[in-house]
Amino acid sequence: MTTTTLAVLVPLLPFLGAIAGLLLGRTAPGFVRPLAVLPTLVSLASAALVAARQGGEGAVDAATELTPTGSVPVELALHIDGFAALTAVLVTVVAGCVQIYSTGYLRDDPRYPSYAALVSLFTSAMLLVVYSGDLMVLLVGWEVMGICSYFLVGHYWETPEARAASLKAFLVTKLGDVPFLIGLFALATEAGSFRITRILGAVANGGIEHPTLIALLLLAGVAGKSAQFPLHTWLPDAMAGPTPVSALIHAATMVAAGVYFVARLLPLFEASQAAMTVLAVMAAVTMAGSALAALAQDDIKRVLAYSTIGQLGYMTGALAVADRGAAVFHLLSHGAFKALLFLAAGVIIHAAGTNSLAAMSRMGHLRDRVPDAYWTMTVALLALAAIPPFSGFFSKEAVLGAAEHVVTGHTEHAPAAAGWIVLLAGLVTALLTAAYAMRLWLLAFRGHGTEAPDHGRQPLTMTVVLWVLAVPSLALGGLAFRVLPDWFDGHDLTPTLTTSVLGTGVALVGGIITYATWRHTTAHAAARVPLGAVAAHPGGDAARVEAEAIASHEPAYGDIAYAPDPSDPGRLLLGPLHRHAAAGFHLDAVYSALFVRPVRAGASLVRFLDREVVDTYVRGAGTLPRWLGAAVRRAQTGNLQTYVSALLAGTVVLAVAAVLVATGA
Repeated sequence: MTTTTLAVLVPLLPFLGAIAGLLLGRTAPGFVRPLAVLPTLVSLASAALVAARQGGEGAVDAATELTPTGSVPVELALHIDGFAALTAVLVTVVAGCVQIYSTGYLRDDPRYPSYAALVSLFTSAMLLVVYSGDLMVLLVGWEVMGICSYFLVGHYWETPEARAASLKAFLVTKLGDVPFLIGLFALATEAGSFRITRILGAVANGGIEHPTLIALLLLAGVAGKSAQFPLHTWLPDAMAGPTPVSALIHAATMVAAGVYFVARLLPLFEASQAAMTVLAVMAAVTMAGSALAALAQDDIKRVLAYSTIGQLGYMTGALAVADRGAAVFHLLSHGAFKALLFLAAGVIIHAAGTNSLAAMSRMGHLRDRVPDAYWTMTVALLALAAIPPFSGFFSKEAVLGAAEHVVTGHTEHAPAAAGWIVLLAGLVTALLTAAYAMRLWLLAFRGHGTEAPDHGRQPLTMTVVLWVLAVPSLALGGLAFRVLPDWFDGHDLTPTLTTSVLGTGVALVGGIITYATWRHTTAHAAARVPLGAVAAHPGGDAARVEAEAIASHEPAYGDIAYAPDPSDPGRLLLGPLHRHAAAGFHLDAVYSALFVRPVRAGASLVRFLDREVVDTYVRGAGTLPRWLGAAVRRAQTGNLQTYVSALLAGTVVLAVAAVLVATGA
């Protein structure tokens, strides 16, 4: 079988699995789980074989024209370089783990068949984005992911949080997709093709006349899909969906698509110094702001959501300093440990019966209930905090090293200002990342108080997946940073001494300060608040426990800024900033005032004009004929003498009129 045929099968198999799962979900439910898992695993094997054959050498290209479209053709094209080959492996690995995990997590969920089919379709759409060599075909996968995210985030549609979150995710990402689509058409018009290779050739030859405008339009779509400032607010709310969906979105699909797109078209962005500077500022604000917000969150999944936003900021920061190798390296390592963090969080939520870190901090021996989640999440948090030798250390230091190279003048592909912005923001974020990672670990696993509730052991399919993902979280960075340059641009990804010392140093400082603060607050905390209802969720399948936790967890989805927790070190570390950070710096309130309320006011005005003005004219147009008809109807008495009298009277009037006319003539 040729490499091209194998590459076609990679996105096709999950798509066929999704169709078959939907068709057989009701008539043959026993086939649903095999149809969810097996096509994804076969797709994984095919993607791995494609990567092995590609081997980081020349790109695999194939194309066929779909239909004549005029001057700018649309082609079903493949463009698989080392970057695309490894990204596809990451997508299929995470998707396979999520599907296997979900067979236990949603084992009693009546909507599992549609859920599994949507996850397969989501996976197929992302793989289409990864392998596509034509921007219009890439756009199809881009939009299908948005539709799938709407349904998957709203899986627990019984809860208002899930309904609102799914709608918000759809609308915010579509807001970015409008300028993105305009940018795509403008780019294809100037390049004369939607083919990525031809566009890059046009960029290299100076054939793009307005690179800054096009790059900024495309960045709007990237900001929406990859949850970058200012269009990042949908991602924390998307945690209302099932935990496996969160793992899939955050680790390998949807949010990774924007980073992948910029990396694929990086020469276009390099052609505009202004666009690179804007990208750097966007990455810096995203990194630092999300890290501060994560330090103040009470919901364990929202902490991880803001963590994802920050790590995506590192990736866009690497792209802002023109090093897609570092960006993709962090994309790969982050995909492994972030999927592990979310799936382990699902186990913890099942065991604790709540999403609240404040409630978990009042539970004794919770880590003994979930030893697999405890050890694997510890590995993932160390990778997140970039502590050597875990994978996050190597990939994050590659980003900081790339920024250092720009600052010191070793590369001229990005402005020096972008290098300074990314380097300083990256170091501050490294400090904050270690702080909120330590805080999460302490509150979740070092709680004191009433014995944690026993909701039964988790299915084997859930715990095995955790250990599978723990391996790359531990070893991927150390093994890959020497190999990856051969798959990309040949850039050296070896951590530099300066950034390694600075990055690791600030991370250790952040962790130590957080631990010391927690010890201080725990020693001086007042009497603990009883567990009460947060630990009263009955045992059962993990999805039902999570849905109940979402529905009943007031601090996480309600007034999160005032959730009392005397042992939370985040409150003492942030001080007066805590309230604002917990509310995401009130960006939702700002958007509501600037956009939502004016749109609603405009809609109310249009409704008033429609009902009171337009409808008045419509009603008036019908009233006049009705009155005339009523007058005529009164003349129809049915009396013959009346009709004869009216006829004679009419004859007399006509005769008089004729005489008058004749006399006048």
